[in-house]
Amino acid sequence: MTPADAAERAFATAIAIQGAKTLVAIQAAVRALATPLGYDRFVLFSASAARDEVVDTFYWLEGDWFGDGTELDAQTYLRRCPVSRHMLSLHEPFFWTKTGARDKDLYRVVRTPQGVGVHGLQVPVFGPLGLEGAMSLGGERIDASAQTKLALSLVGQAAFLAARKLLEMPVEEAMTALSDREREVLAWTAAGRRQTEIAETLGLSERTVENHLRRVRRRLGVATTAQAVRVAIRNGEIAA
Repeated sequence: MTPADAAERAFATAIAIQGAKTLVAIQAAVRALATPLGYDRFVLFSASAARDEVVDTFYWLEGDWFGDGTELDAQTYLRRCPVSRHMLSLHEPFFWTKTGARDKDLYRVVRTPQGVGVHGLQVPVFGPLGLEGAMSLGGERIDASAQTKLALSLVGQAAFLAARKLLEMPVEEAMTALSDREREVLAWTAAGRRQTEIAETLGLSERTVENHLRRVRRRLGVATTAQAVRVAIRNGEIAA
């Protein structure tokens, strides 16, 4: 793909993603560009540098990321794919490569992926509040040219912003006041308590705590819990 072709296709794909009404449409647009370039694995998520786990909410998990047919779910991805933490130090799209066998994966950030293994591109997205999310694309035989990196970086950012708008910030719920329970859960989160501790303290299930935090993010119009804490403090919903 020539630089001119890459720019034209990336721009057209980003425009299509911006107009997408569903996550399925976003996924189809990304695949249409990325699959012919050798990328057949996709992860899209919101993130925050303020969280130990970095990843906040997964929007899209697809593909044989570990090359062994392992069923992909959020916990498995977080446990076996530590490459996402490199976003905190690099602050720009980067290529990575993975070698090794099951549960002995070796991930490295590289200039140009080559050789046997699963390779990929990580595209972090930064906004006014810092790290907001990322898209990672992978495959065994990927196009790692400079023009492809730029094209997929543009498309990855567009996909994240569009998915967040669809899934995290419904207009009818954005920027509304928190309920007493939501405020209580968020206050404990701001104090550094983990979801398991909050659940025990308030006599709730971990799933209920997680649901409260999801609604808090939607009401405050943010993508991550760390952002919700900052906005809630600024708005006087919880104490600093």
